[in-house]
This record gives sequence, structure tokens and C-alpha cells, in this order.
Amino acid sequence: MVARINTSKSLSKVLNYNEHKVREKEAELLLAQNFLKDASQLSFSDKTKHFERFTSLNERATTNTLHVSLNFDVTEKLSNDALTTIAKTYMDKIGFGEQPYLVYRHHDAGHPHIHIVSTNIQHDGNRLSMHNIGRNQSEKARVEIENEFGLVKAQEKKMDDRIKLVPVSAQKVAYGKASTKRAISNVLGLVVNDYKYSSLAELNAILKLYHVQADRGEKDSLMFEKRGLVYRVIDESGTSISPPLKASSFYMKPTLKNLEHRFTENEKLKQPFAKRIKSAIDFALLEKSTVGLEQLTKALGRENITMVLRQNKEGLIYGMTYVDHKTKCVFNGSDIGKGYSANAILKRVVPAISLPGGVAVAGEKKNTRQVKEVAQETTPSGSKYPEIVLSEADRSTAGMPDYVPWQLKKRKRGKKKKRINL
Repeated sequence: MVARINTSKSLSKVLNYNEHKVREKEAELLLAQNFLKDASQLSFSDKTKHFERFTSLNERATTNTLHVSLNFDVTEKLSNDALTTIAKTYMDKIGFGEQPYLVYRHHDAGHPHIHIVSTNIQHDGNRLSMHNIGRNQSEKARVEIENEFGLVKAQEKKMDDRIKLVPVSAQKVAYGKASTKRAISNVLGLVVNDYKYSSLAELNAILKLYHVQADRGEKDSLMFEKRGLVYRVIDESGTSISPPLKASSFYMKPTLKNLEHRFTENEKLKQPFAKRIKSAIDFALLEKSTVGLEQLTKALGRENITMVLRQNKEGLIYGMTYVDHKTKCVFNGSDIGKGYSANAILKRVVPAISLPGGVAVAGEKKNTRQVKEVAQETTPSGSKYPEIVLSEADRSTAGMPDYVPWQLKKRKRGKKKKRINL
């Protein structure tokens, strides 16, 4: 079992998210604990007002909402009753058993999972601490519940990484295979609230991994002037393959105005995590003589960091954005330091040199100018970095030392010593 905890300042947004899933037949309400009515009798207004009775008791508390998702292995066939019992046990163990909470079962992923919505404001107006609740109370509860209910253990199956990475690799939006709006909505629901980005370009770096793009239109267009925003499905090359959908048509309202508020908040929140990306890059580039761009990408991938390249029509790389899936932070390369911009990284990594027989060897600093010239003239399609094309004269001596056979070397003759006749 994997428990993911999010704390929020807006209980209505979290409640609307789950209720929207219910209306779309993608979720069902299993339990309304500590409410005045049974789950089947509660209207949306009943749920909202009951939570508001608690939050109104402490208006100074800005963060008052707990949103938990409990994820289970794909091999586990869990009934609604079993999930309800697990949810109750979990909430008791983390200290929220006496709080009002709702339990939803979602059907929008390949693995069974439930969402729990609650508040940390108690009957007397005091707050339940949610500081490090994921690391402390939740982690302890997870281990105990796995043993108590005989669940697949997250550590043994490495479920945490698998659940986080599945949407990127296996559930990319494919236009025509599902409802386009629903597919984009699922991606936005995962990305917009969870990740910390401070510009539209950084948001698009994440959305690109899911085959989605946020688009403001051309700078001279009316949509750009009116500060409009649409979302599209794109293919591997970044070409739009679906009609545009207005940002205001999605339930979480990811409009430009709302996103800009997040840009400002996220700029401060993500800064402490920049060091992790810098350290990962520096560590990968320790072996300067052997690390190429492809090896760097793989090394960062092992740290759960995706390096998103921005290229022009000719294939020349002009920008790099780093998406850290562990800390959920996104950074443009130049923003974390001069040594991490696209230009600086391309100078720090080793380009590939094509030799006869298809053998690639590491290039040297003297080839940097040649790489730039070749990249401007011809860049192989699909290549992540340009290859150096050697002339026939160069190929015979490429990578060879300045060596002269001993037979051709002139021997140094020693000076003859003058004999002195005594």
C-alpha cells in the first residue's frame, strides 16, 4: 500500500474534485464518517456545510484540509467493504478517527485506490497538527495496515515509484482512444495541484510528458491579448492532434489568471529543492571524459529527474528544463545557475564522434566549435545531440596521438669531445 498525503487551503476544491469524479462515473462515495446522515442520503450541500461548521471554528488556520489517497497493488482485488475498513483503520492510526471524513473509491487508474477528504479543525476549534504527518503517523500506519490486512508491501514491490511513473510512461493521452477532455482533465488534476512550477514554460515541461500542452496562442492573436488559455493533446513531436479546449471549461479552472497565482507561490516554495538537481547533475558529470548527454539523461532518470529539452525546427537545443518527480519541483536550467543552462550543459557533456564501423568515441574540447557548425548544418532526426562528421583526411588519424616512427626520426648526435694530447 502507498499513502499519498496532500494538505490544502481550500476544502471546497478538494471536495469538488472528488464529487466531479462521482458525477463522471469515475468514482463512488463509500463512507461518510462522523456525519449527521448516511453517505447515500448526503447532498453536496450537506457535505460542504458540515465541513464548514468545523473550519469556521478556527478562521486563523489557513491550511485546514487533509486529502489522502491510499493506493494498492494491481494484483489485489479489494471489495468496497474491505476498502472502507482499511480507511477507518488508517484514519484512526493517524489521529483523525474522530474527525468528519469522506471516503471515495476512484476507478480512473489501473490500480485500486481510495481518496479520503477531511479537516484538521476539531470540535473545540483546535487544530490537529499535519506537520510531517506523511513521514511520521502515515508511514507507521501504512506498515501496520500492510501486516494486519496482508497487503502487498510497498517496499518489496517498489509501488511508490511505479504508481508515480505510470501516468508518464503508460497512460499518455492518445487522442481518439478516450474522451479527450476527460483525459486532459486527469492529467491536469495530477499535475496542476501537485507540482511546483513558476512559469507556463515550466508547466508545459511537465504536461509534455503526458502529451498535453497549455497554449496562449500567437503573440499577435486576440486570444493572447485577452489573456486566454487553451489545452491541447500533442504527439511525440509536439504537434497538436486535438481541438483546443478552453481552460475555463475544466472543473479546477486552470486559467492563466489562476496559474499566475501559483507561479508566485511556487517560486518561493521550490527554491530549497534546487540543490538536489544541481547535486544530481554535478555527480553525473564527475567523469567528464566519458559522460554524454544521453548518459546524463539516464543518470538523472535514476534519481527520478526528467530533463526536458527544448529544440528548434533544425534540432538545435536552446533550452533545458528539469522536472524532479520526487520533490515535485520544476526548474528552468538557467534559473538554478549559469552552469546548468542548456549552453553550459552542452559544453560540460561530451559530444559523440562518428567513426568508420559505427564506433563512437568521446570528443575533446577542440571539437566544440566543429559540433556547433555541424549542428547548424545537419542534425540527425531524433538525435539528442549532434554528431561530428569527420573528413576522409581526419578519419585516418582521428583520436590518434602525434606519433612518428622511430625509423624516420633524426638521431641526435652527441658532441665529439676533443682529446688533449699530453
